[in-house]
Amino acid sequence: MTPGESTQAALILKVATHLFAALGYDGTSTRQIAEAAGLNIATVNYHVGGKRELYLAVMEAAHQAEKAALERALERLPGDDPVAALHRLTDDYLDFCVDHPEVPALWMHRWLSDAGDITQLERQYVKPLMETVTAALRPAVESGLISPDADVEYTVWTVIWAVHGFAKGGVLDAEGRRRAAGDRAALRRFRAHLHRVVHRTLGLPGDPR
Repeated sequence: MTPGESTQAALILKVATHLFAALGYDGTSTRQIAEAAGLNIATVNYHVGGKRELYLAVMEAAHQAEKAALERALERLPGDDPVAALHRLTDDYLDFCVDHPEVPALWMHRWLSDAGDITQLERQYVKPLMETVTAALRPAVESGLISPDADVEYTVWTVIWAVHGFAKGGVLDAEGRRRAAGDRAALRRFRAHLHRVVHRTLGLPGDPR
């Protein structure tokens, strides 16, 4: 692939990511992607194949970004203060989704049965990451830091549901205006709430920070 072709392929992937995140797979056409990229459909097909192949490439890129962020977060998990380390892990995930809102948007479309004929992505991407996180938290359960009554897997899912919802839709203020991750006060308030949820759901010792 020549440098020019590589640039075009990267542009197509970027535009497709934006449109799939905004409109979903079912609501996006190859023509829309081509027009938004300033290219013709033949050029898009040349670089990525059809719409399905492009969607798979977008989801693969999103997964790799999320996986890399998670690996970095888990590398920082051990520490002198294990409770603070668990809260830091929550922060790292929230910060990733705030910085990359297209990732939760892509997955939330799938929650609504978008791209229903492409069924392997959850097994291929989501399940291994969930298993990695729950395995990383197992020592905290075995040591008694996390309450034996806590459902660790559902706590992780609760964080995912909450963070994706906030990153995608935000909250409404007193005047009915939507406040999302770009609003520093809303983000700070959500972060504090998320810490309280995780702290109390896992039965961690001390007061939530």
